[in-house]
Amino acid sequence: MSVLTYPEAVGVGLLQGVTELFPVSSLGHSILIPALLGGHWKHDLDVSADGSLYLNELVGLHLATALALVVYFWRDWVRVIRGLTTSITQRRIETVDQKLAWLIITACVPVAVAGVALDKVFRTTLGKPVPTAIFLALNGIVLFVTEQLRRGGTGRRRAGAAVAPGEEHLSADEQSDLRITRMTIRQAVTIGAAQILALCPGISRSGSTISAGIFKGLGHEDSARFAFLLATPVIGGAALLKLPPLLGPQGNGLRGPLLAGSVAAFVAAYLATRFLVRYFEDRTLIPFAIYCSVAGLGSLAYFTLA
Repeated sequence: MSVLTYPEAVGVGLLQGVTELFPVSSLGHSILIPALLGGHWKHDLDVSADGSLYLNELVGLHLATALALVVYFWRDWVRVIRGLTTSITQRRIETVDQKLAWLIITACVPVAVAGVALDKVFRTTLGKPVPTAIFLALNGIVLFVTEQLRRGGTGRRRAGAAVAPGEEHLSADEQSDLRITRMTIRQAVTIGAAQILALCPGISRSGSTISAGIFKGLGHEDSARFAFLLATPVIGGAALLKLPPLLGPQGNGLRGPLLAGSVAAFVAAYLATRFLVRYFEDRTLIPFAIYCSVAGLGSLAYFTLA
């Protein structure tokens, strides 16, 4: 079994922190880039290799990414937790915070079940460069189609994008939460279920949820915000499930590099979140669609023709 070196851990941490939140697939890049680099990177960072802990290490880095999301959205999570607590104690779902808490919980159920049930399939069958390159190209196509359909009419009806009378005093985040909570439970679950696609290496979690949110009537900014809120418990929970092997004898020699990689992932994820929240205020998915299509097709050509 290969041991992740410090340079590899820091490099993968930076890569994971950025690509987990950008709609370009962190797992896809974590598979393709080592394979393209070759040498010890290809050997050490192989998800599908027998006895490899690389996927555990990758998911372990997600804990740092989830922490970065919690730090960035800490005010929101305080309100969400307060809303969930009051909803349970008072047995009602009336306020924006209470509604948002239950939308997040119910939306995370489908991907949680699928992640546990299909983990081995995705690791052994799809965690290879060629399928990953194909999925990355498809991810680009999905992002592009989402924008084209939105411009053509689908998704134009946003969930109350304008500020209604009496809401002017609310902060921008509170106004966004209010728009999000105008969705039904069914709509939220559909958006959350889109995260299942991200189990395929090359398909972006944030890209899938943002696209689904746009299809359900949210604007780019609200879709991105809801996607990041959904990602926090999902990637944090997945990381906690993958950590035990790394804490036992199998993790000897890995914990130091993993800690260094986690610090890198935290910093990269925090900066990526800060950038994207502002980016989606007035911009679209098109640049990411072009990148994924070109990178996916280019990688596919390299691995099939080289």
